[in-house]
Amino acid sequence: MNKYKVCVYAICKNEEKFVRRWVESMKEADEIYVLDTGSTDNTASLLEELGVHVKTEVVSPWRFDVARNKSLEMVPEDADICVCTDLDEVFVSGWRKNLENVWNKGVTRVRYTYNWSFDEYGNPATTFLQNKIHGRSGYSWYHPVHEILTSPENELEVTCEEIVLNHYPDNEKSRGSYLPLLEMSVDEDPLDDRNMHYLGREYMYYGKWNEGIDTLIRHLNLPSSKWDAERCASMRFIARCYMGLKRPKEAEMWYKEAIKEASYLRESYVELAQIYLDQNRCEEAYELLECAILIKDKAPIYINEAFAWNEYIYELMGLVCYNLKLYPKSLLYMKKALAIAPTCERIKNNCEIIDKMINK
Repeated sequence: MNKYKVCVYAICKNEEKFVRRWVESMKEADEIYVLDTGSTDNTASLLEELGVHVKTEVVSPWRFDVARNKSLEMVPEDADICVCTDLDEVFVSGWRKNLENVWNKGVTRVRYTYNWSFDEYGNPATTFLQNKIHGRSGYSWYHPVHEILTSPENELEVTCEEIVLNHYPDNEKSRGSYLPLLEMSVDEDPLDDRNMHYLGREYMYYGKWNEGIDTLIRHLNLPSSKWDAERCASMRFIARCYMGLKRPKEAEMWYKEAIKEASYLRESYVELAQIYLDQNRCEEAYELLECAILIKDKAPIYINEAFAWNEYIYELMGLVCYNLKLYPKSLLYMKKALAIAPTCERIKNNCEIIDKMINK
């Protein structure tokens, strides 16, 4: 028998292709509540058909925090546990039991495993701990985009990695609203380091190199910017912007700063090694990749990027070793890459070329 009343809540718009999969995943909850923000397809009717409590309301001007708060308001006050998800997310079966096992006296929030992306072989690529499971009272959403859940003063958060939520995004959906919403967010709260970092990253995505550099430096200079992993990412993104401006010396400097900031993360080593390989500085690339590969533990944070943990790092090391005429070692690393990406023709061809070089 269930000990608590668990309610899932979400927002959606035009996501009919995800509805059945999502509801099937969420049905371990007692009730499911969805705020439809103006779908023009069959999303709302499909949800209602499957027993979901649906309310339709257009949020204008659009803000994610306003929409999420309106969806949270739909959850009855007697709910013990609120679970916020999106329709492109899927819980691994058994999540309810794991949740009730850790929701002991005084607990108000739970962190769980969130697989944000997967590689082409179905393996998790970016994984971190998410914490959108919470009590009913004292919580609200804040920020127009990349919204965060504000908490009561007496919050008690626990971690349950056995709860797993997988994200399967609709890559056809535009994220065009993100940049203006991030600019709004920073205007509203210029001292918030998190969204300053996100805004700088967004400028980088858009190829707005100078705006990206300026904003990311602002992030680094904020008094609240203290998390070394996020600071390291800002430094890497500054380096990418300088590469976009065709200024590799400044990029190299910032990659080195990123390594110093968080030497336990692989990403900075790998990105700089790729630049060194492109510049035929293979000895330096080799040293960097050796350091990266020695880092065995992948921290459960959103900063992680797939290229530092998938076949790319081993293929890169294989190419570096090949250029250094370290052919047996080159083949070893190329085979490691192939083990991760067994259908990649390029890596297969590289293995054959290296093997012929060894046996000629």
